[in-house]
Amino acid sequence: MAAAPALKHWRTTLERVEKFVSPLYFTDCNLRGRLFGDSCPVAALSSFQTPERLPYQEAVQQEFRPAQIGDSFGPTWWTCWFRVELTIPEAWVGQEVHLRWESDGEGLVWRDGEPVQGLTTEGEKTSYVLTDRLEEGDPRSLTIYVEVACNGLLGAGKGTMIAAPDPEKMFQVSRAELAVFCRDVHRLLVDLELLLGIAKGLGEDNQRSFQALYTANQMVNVCDPAQPETFPVAQALASRFFGQRGGESEHTIHAMGHCHIDTAWLWPFKETVRKCARSWASAVQLMEQNPDFIFACSQAQQLEWVKNHYPGLHARLQEFACRGQFVPVGGTWVEMDGNLPSGEAMVRQFLQGQSFFLQEFGKMCSEFWLPDTFGYSAQLPQIMRSCGIRHFLTQKLSWNLVNSFPHHTFFWEGLDGSRVLAHFPPGDSYGMQGSAEEVLKTVVKNRDKGRSNHSAFLFGFGDGGGGPTQTMVDRLKRLHNTDGLPRVQLSSPGRLFSALESSSGQLCTWVGELFLELHNGTYTTHAQIKKGNRECERILHDVELLSSLAVARSAPFLYPAAQLQHLWRLLLLNQFHDVVTGSCIQLVAEEAMCHYEDIRSYGNTLLSAAAAALCAGEPGPEGLLIVNTLPWKRTEVLALPRPGGAHSLGFIPSPGDSAQHGLCSCPCPHLTAAPADPATCVCGTGVPADSASRTPPAKTDGSVTLDNGIIRVRLDPTGCLTSLVLVASGREAIAEGTVGNQFVLFDDVPLYWDAWDVMDYHLETRKPVLGQAGTLAVGTEGGLRGSAWFLLQISPNSRLSQEVVLDIGCPYVRFHTEVHWHEAHKFLKVEFPARVRSPQATYEVQFGHLQRPTHHNTSWDWARFEVWAHRWIDLSEHGFGLALLNDCKYGASVRGNVLSLSLLRAPKAPDTTADMGRHEFTYALMPHKGSFQDAGVIRAAYSLNFPLLALPASGPAPAASWSAFSVSSPAVVLETVKQAETSRQGRTLVLRLYEAHGSHVDCWLHTSLPVQEAVLCDLLEQRDPAGHLPLQDSRLKLTFSPFQVRSLLLLLQPPPN
Repeated sequence: MAAAPALKHWRTTLERVEKFVSPLYFTDCNLRGRLFGDSCPVAALSSFQTPERLPYQEAVQQEFRPAQIGDSFGPTWWTCWFRVELTIPEAWVGQEVHLRWESDGEGLVWRDGEPVQGLTTEGEKTSYVLTDRLEEGDPRSLTIYVEVACNGLLGAGKGTMIAAPDPEKMFQVSRAELAVFCRDVHRLLVDLELLLGIAKGLGEDNQRSFQALYTANQMVNVCDPAQPETFPVAQALASRFFGQRGGESEHTIHAMGHCHIDTAWLWPFKETVRKCARSWASAVQLMEQNPDFIFACSQAQQLEWVKNHYPGLHARLQEFACRGQFVPVGGTWVEMDGNLPSGEAMVRQFLQGQSFFLQEFGKMCSEFWLPDTFGYSAQLPQIMRSCGIRHFLTQKLSWNLVNSFPHHTFFWEGLDGSRVLAHFPPGDSYGMQGSAEEVLKTVVKNRDKGRSNHSAFLFGFGDGGGGPTQTMVDRLKRLHNTDGLPRVQLSSPGRLFSALESSSGQLCTWVGELFLELHNGTYTTHAQIKKGNRECERILHDVELLSSLAVARSAPFLYPAAQLQHLWRLLLLNQFHDVVTGSCIQLVAEEAMCHYEDIRSYGNTLLSAAAAALCAGEPGPEGLLIVNTLPWKRTEVLALPRPGGAHSLGFIPSPGDSAQHGLCSCPCPHLTAAPADPATCVCGTGVPADSASRTPPAKTDGSVTLDNGIIRVRLDPTGCLTSLVLVASGREAIAEGTVGNQFVLFDDVPLYWDAWDVMDYHLETRKPVLGQAGTLAVGTEGGLRGSAWFLLQISPNSRLSQEVVLDIGCPYVRFHTEVHWHEAHKFLKVEFPARVRSPQATYEVQFGHLQRPTHHNTSWDWARFEVWAHRWIDLSEHGFGLALLNDCKYGASVRGNVLSLSLLRAPKAPDTTADMGRHEFTYALMPHKGSFQDAGVIRAAYSLNFPLLALPASGPAPAASWSAFSVSSPAVVLETVKQAETSRQGRTLVLRLYEAHGSHVDCWLHTSLPVQEAVLCDLLEQRDPAGHLPLQDSRLKLTFSPFQVRSLLLLLQPPPN
């Protein structure tokens, strides 16, 4: 006789079902306790430990010793290999048999010499399916290996996740046994968990919620965990509920398998290689078992690692890519930071990434995939579009601390007007687990209801890898089309964006940068990494330029394409969003610095080789080759090497033409002058007597004045800037009653993310660092250069020395700075109060600039209290302005009339040593008449970052100066000269130019190279069929719109025999 209906209390009913499926409570009698049936220990377990990450073939040859469950191994970053010998009981025929394995390290199962599945407790992979049904003829004994890394899914932080790794941490295996897996119990658990999620997600005010809860309750009533024959009745109740269909208007969720793996973060690069194997072997297993399961995977670098270290796994990925189940996305070499890399470096991310995807998987990516990066430059839409990408996916702006971003699906319009279709998964995560609550959240949180009826749902453990599980797939399949919930499809990025595009008529447009209101400290943390990044971007620029010119001038010279690809890939690797940002452990920072040193070392070797080729066969005196790697004429003071390692100053005036990218020779290594055409030049003239930089002796009050006829700088006895005058107009740039070059120290204690965040309240702790009168001294007096220097005690533990330098003919004053920094949770900045009033300041970004407010009218303005810029920031009013330039800094702000450059931080997690030690950097101050565009601020910042090169000439240097390229408009910058990736006989060059002023402009590109053909191309160097450019008198006419980036292919004439 059926039980009479009973009044049910919501909470007790809910908790009753929760306890029935709980892994913690009542497992002796609930359903969860019956997930595994009979079990037996492994036949034998043996192991060996190593500090190395050995290949499988080498590891299995080692001496294994008997091991026990609970044995300790380690420490952190070591590896323990286990040989696991198994004997399956005869009585288990017809059953599904698993190896159950639990460890606090990350495991990888090897079977028959191939990686087959990851085993991570944190990633809910604690068993490996030996057979889904044991047949009579199947072998009963087998041996597998488990490679266990001595780190967890998210590293080995001591105490907290982001703490520095615990070097002494030991690990153990807590379970290793064979067991029968009860698939029927698993299905019931999936159904009951989903019903619970629906009840919780829809809440007590929803009819469907009660239906879900009562169905689950009735399933508990009819299901006896000890009697499997009761399971079908419970299963039928669930099937009836899930079989009730939703309406046609329901939102559609596109569920995609995903596994975000940080290329380095709380673990080193080499561990990421193994994380990829563990995660992707598991994904391959899921693709085999679920033909409708699709896995999206980004980052070409990680795929190349797998190709090199796990060729069998790579071949499987290629096989599933052909089936459409493994979908490469992103198009970039790594998921790079979206703020700090230069425009050219961002182009190379796509150039290297798309090339790899095309070569290995037969096609390029059509969506840019950057879910976890700390902000997105306003130039990314243009770069994407020119790299064959029209779609963009991220979710990071859901982390905004102050303002909620108003859209999940929208058009994103960049600096030049380029537009891409952008989508943020409304569940605000790239690591969903397929729960009903997450599915409902995706619909409820969607900010574009009525405009878009499709959303992405990325499921799988991420950050440290892991990826999707079969349970997640089972949940999502069960929710395919159920009344009260959105439709759920196992889908692909292509299908998602096609659906979004088909109904995009009502979507809104967001113009400009996507600024993340969090992690502002990453613009400054690990200053040495930032410096290495900027320097190596410059070195690779210079090597490519000189090598290209050497190809054009020297027939035997071979462009070092393979070497440059290797060096670029190292730089791009370091631009991963937890490396260049400094939000990584010490081990990663040290590896990054080694990468930079390799780029510097090999880059300088390549520079020397190109210089030797440029000098080959030329008449002229032996000496120095002076190279101007910028596309405009320059007049600069240059330190020239002398015998014995000393240096002397030389004045390098430009010849009176419009040459750019020039070479010249400098015949004698002492005080001299040589013309600096853009890419090559030579000569030897004296220094004009009336143009010397004047440094009057220090005044009786201890102050020093520097004056070069363009600007006049006055420093007080402590080194602060009391006056900066533009001589021609007499205009003072420093605000009345204030001083510039004021160092300030802030307390810097964020809420949690130490290396990442600087909080707004740090501004309330501002403390000027006061110098001591009498420390200012005259350095160089007059002639080509005037300078003064001083010492400053920042704190009892940290000190600073600075040389303030003014050269003849230079429109800016330089501040060469050395800091010995030993602080904890302090932030050092330098401030310049300007005699300028403007509601907005201008900041250089990739291939252009943008404005940000100097006030805090709205919460959107206030959230930008600390922002990023590249080589310069500028505050201008009509007719006058002040620009602050730098050679390796990125953090900045302009509040009111105060320009501030962020110099050093001192976070203690995840690297306790971050930024400790000695630092060198230069910033410069440039007052100017008129707009920053007309005054040449952009060129000045380039000149600061790309000094003239004085290269030893192995043979005679060219007797006459030579210029390769010039551009007729100051608004257009020739950013890059390189050999094309696919170049006929190495005689095709790529030139990349951009409009830098924010204007429409026509200009002429003049070249002295023997050009046979010129044609426009995209950023991937694919020809524009309609882009042929006629060559007229060695000139090409180009048209630009504001901030437009244009690339062209120059096919050079064959060299003479």
